[in-house]
Amino acid sequence: MFERFQRTLIVNYVIGSGLAVFGVGGVFIFQTLELSRQEMLLLLTIMLGSGVVMITSELLLYRRHIRPIRQFFTTEFSTMDELTSAFDQASRFPILTVQRILGPHLFGLSIPAIGVTTVCIYNDWINLPYRLIGLAAIGAVMIAVLHALIEYFLTVRSVEPLLVYMKERHYELYRQPVQTTYQSFSVRTKLLISMLITGVFPILLFMLASSVQLSTSTRIDTYWNWAFIILIIIIGIAVLCSFLLYDNIKRPIGFLTSGIEQMESGQLQKIENPYLDEFARLIGGFNQMVETVNKREQENAQLLDSLFILFAATLDARDPYTAGHSERVAMYSVELARALSLSSTQIDLLNKSALLHDIGKIGIRDDVLLKEGKLTDEEFSIIQEHPTIGIHILSQIHLPTSLQPILAGVRSHHERIDGKGYPDRLSEENIPLFGRIMAIADAYDAMTSDRPYRSGMPIEKALSILESGRGTQWDAEFVDLFVQLRREAISA
Repeated sequence: MFERFQRTLIVNYVIGSGLAVFGVGGVFIFQTLELSRQEMLLLLTIMLGSGVVMITSELLLYRRHIRPIRQFFTTEFSTMDELTSAFDQASRFPILTVQRILGPHLFGLSIPAIGVTTVCIYNDWINLPYRLIGLAAIGAVMIAVLHALIEYFLTVRSVEPLLVYMKERHYELYRQPVQTTYQSFSVRTKLLISMLITGVFPILLFMLASSVQLSTSTRIDTYWNWAFIILIIIIGIAVLCSFLLYDNIKRPIGFLTSGIEQMESGQLQKIENPYLDEFARLIGGFNQMVETVNKREQENAQLLDSLFILFAATLDARDPYTAGHSERVAMYSVELARALSLSSTQIDLLNKSALLHDIGKIGIRDDVLLKEGKLTDEEFSIIQEHPTIGIHILSQIHLPTSLQPILAGVRSHHERIDGKGYPDRLSEENIPLFGRIMAIADAYDAMTSDRPYRSGMPIEKALSILESGRGTQWDAEFVDLFVQLRREAISA
């Protein structure tokens, strides 16, 4: 990440210097002044030489500015102070870039270039009036400011991934947000400065270039050609600065828009917050809201799970002879569902449905529900009502849409593949998926569990009964997979 950051800074510098110094400055000199070929080569040499001095000065400053950040990325374990120092330095890097450009521009490029040009004029190597040197000094300041503005916005964008990583690293190591003392420019300040430079710079550039052109050339036809070129440059500068300002505001708004879209789709996730201006508070507030909602949803989910377990425990208290039956049916159902590669959402709903599959037995009177002997046909018909009673009980809760699928399992776990089950006499694929899974788990646990009036049958016998009912009472594919899972669990 650090190496990528440095490469990005180099690209940004090439773009910024190319546009400001050699683009605007070069065109300003060579399109505005009437120079001979020898004078052009001499001025180009002066610009290149001064540029080397400028780049060298900037490189020295850059090495000092980047040191705390480099130390963080090259140290395996950073202390809290080292990490905070690196974060502060990275936060300040855009404004440090402005300082790093303005100083070398003025003292490394402009002053040496003006001094050497003065010597050349004095020795008649370049035929220009001295007063143009003053205009050149003003132009140098304008170009330095333009370069600094371009580099500032490019660096803001480049440093954002580093700030995000440092925040995450600090929280990972110390379980608390990084504390920084640096405050970035406000959005209002950025807008004011950017609009001021974008609005004033083209006017000053045209005035300055016009002063030079009119004082060095008397040909009207060349003036309009020159004016058109300068106009194109001014439009390009205005468009570029406007784009950089727009991009600086658009990115945090884009993060917020993306976060809201994810929230609308049901995904509550925090968004990156590398900002230190008004957007930092805005995104921070959004992330705090997401954290609070996620925590509340987690608490609600835990409460809901507890309620399902409570319902199952209530049934156990009503019918102590089948205590733990619902939990075991849920366990077997989930095991089969995982083998069938159902989604985690489906598995969770199946688990809840299985925990509640016999909730309707609460509505069966004691003399039938708790009878130890064989049920009469009338009593068995009463027992067969428990799926519909369960649906009636759950319908009073007004389950949310996301939990509605659990009703299908509660109603259909006694349906048969051959259509002889109850309560709806559904057959084959018409039986809901949850019902077909839970029917096998329910039957297996009922056969293998002890009752006061009988002992549970051996596992292998229960599995054989399931195999004999495959394709008639139970789903053949599901039975085969369930039997395989049970036998693998026995042999393990």
